Amino acid sequence: MPVNRLSPVPTVADHAMNSSIHVAQANRASAPPAALTTGPRRLGRRLVVAFAGAALALAVAGTALSPAPVHAQSIAQLPDFADLAERISPSVVNIRTTERSRVASGAEGDPSVEEFFRRFGIPLPGRPDPRRGPRGGDDDSAPQQRGVGSGFVISPDGFIMTNAHVVEGADEVVVTFTDKRELKAKVVGTPDRRTDVAVIKVEASGLPAVRIGDVNKLRVGEWVMAIGSPFGLDNTVTAGIVSAKQRDTGEYLPFIQTDVAINPGNSGGPLLNLRGEVVGINSQIYSRSGGFMGISFAIPIDEAMRVAEQLRTHGRVVRGRIGVQIAPVTKEVAESIGLGQPRGALVQSVEKDGPADKGGVEAGDIIVRVDGRVVEKSGDLPRIIGGTKPGSRSTLQVYRRGNTRDVVVTVAEFEPDRSARRPTSLEPGAGPQTSRSVLGVTVTDLTDAQKRDLRVRGGVRVDAVEGPAARAGLREGDVILSVDNTEVSDTKQFASIVSKVERSRAVSVLVRRGEWVNYLVIRPSR
Repeated sequence: MPVNRLSPVPTVADHAMNSSIHVAQANRASAPPAALTTGPRRLGRRLVVAFAGAALALAVAGTALSPAPVHAQSIAQLPDFADLAERISPSVVNIRTTERSRVASGAEGDPSVEEFFRRFGIPLPGRPDPRRGPRGGDDDSAPQQRGVGSGFVISPDGFIMTNAHVVEGADEVVVTFTDKRELKAKVVGTPDRRTDVAVIKVEASGLPAVRIGDVNKLRVGEWVMAIGSPFGLDNTVTAGIVSAKQRDTGEYLPFIQTDVAINPGNSGGPLLNLRGEVVGINSQIYSRSGGFMGISFAIPIDEAMRVAEQLRTHGRVVRGRIGVQIAPVTKEVAESIGLGQPRGALVQSVEKDGPADKGGVEAGDIIVRVDGRVVEKSGDLPRIIGGTKPGSRSTLQVYRRGNTRDVVVTVAEFEPDRSARRPTSLEPGAGPQTSRSVLGVTVTDLTDAQKRDLRVRGGVRVDAVEGPAARAGLREGDVILSVDNTEVSDTKQFASIVSKVERSRAVSVLVRRGEWVNYLVIRPSR
């Protein structure tokens, strides 16, 4: 037969046909010789089978060569931050602060403040900026750049929110907008160091303000975006997800934890949800190197807005206080005293003549509710009390020696933190000693003078510890106030209580050490 040199390039179907023919030929090659001498009718049936095989091979080849289907729904679920960044960026500002050189600074010698500034890459006031070269012949009285941060517009008339550590101590604050406008700003009132929130004001109108979101609706795993000026790079957009909520880091507020890339300069910038609403202020990072390591923290915007409103109205933040020092309640302590689940705030000390003292709160109490609001953990108490208006009366539900009772206190206004007295040990008492008990502790009675000094009705002083008591952390000089939810008046009663202790279970002991009270759990010797 003549060869058609203009025949088209073989298609996928051609390849499938050829494959099926090759398969058929291979089958024929392996068939017995009698198959090669088949008559016309049988040959026709074989051709039908061959064409059917070709069609099947074509279908298989088409499936193998076609790309995997992409679902439109999965594409729609992927976040696109482009429109969001374009819409919000005009509301985000760069904040540059300057100050005149100082010989001394309030931060000098304070390790906690030095660490705070170091963590965010901001030079300490009165010290040279390590990011800049030597000044040479610069005039020391001239303004020197102090640091760079971020902020966002919260009202069209020029109010801007940022972090307190961004503007605190600055002599001059300059705000730069995305349109390259630079305006000088004034710090409104006194920046709140406890929440790290500050408000500044520029003389402008018609500014694009952000929308405030609802933190309560924010979910763990939800996509969020940050805009700020890391390392001075204006309007940098980073994104990630919410890693956790209500994260306690030792600060006054519960933070929003994210994996959004936050670096020095991002401080004070907004954290936004996909609806373009601000849900937090980027404030802190966890880092061993000084840079981002995948964990960042933001101040919840609802708390920040409450602080901002007070700064704008009163120039300072007013908080309530009741005059107690508190500690967490551990699971072991909760079980040993009959509280069940670990909850509430353990009162370690009560300020003399303070609101709690006047209301009848005692060291060793566990505050489980305030005005009906549950205190899930110790960090909840200062937030609830802090948000209570000074002068108002609040009902505290406390757990004391196996029972709950209500105590009414009049909330006072928060004052600067007072330095706590260092824990000291009492001198040995004058009472008779008890014999060594199954707890491994030897005690003496307190003198009347010691009781007056400690403001306690009873208790016994620890003279020696060993075995179970030593393993639990009891020390010589400690004062035992109660055992197994039973108040201890003297050594005789202490011996009576301890003699009834079952060796198979843990014993809760309320101990005073200096000015502090805490529970210890002792497991008797067997």
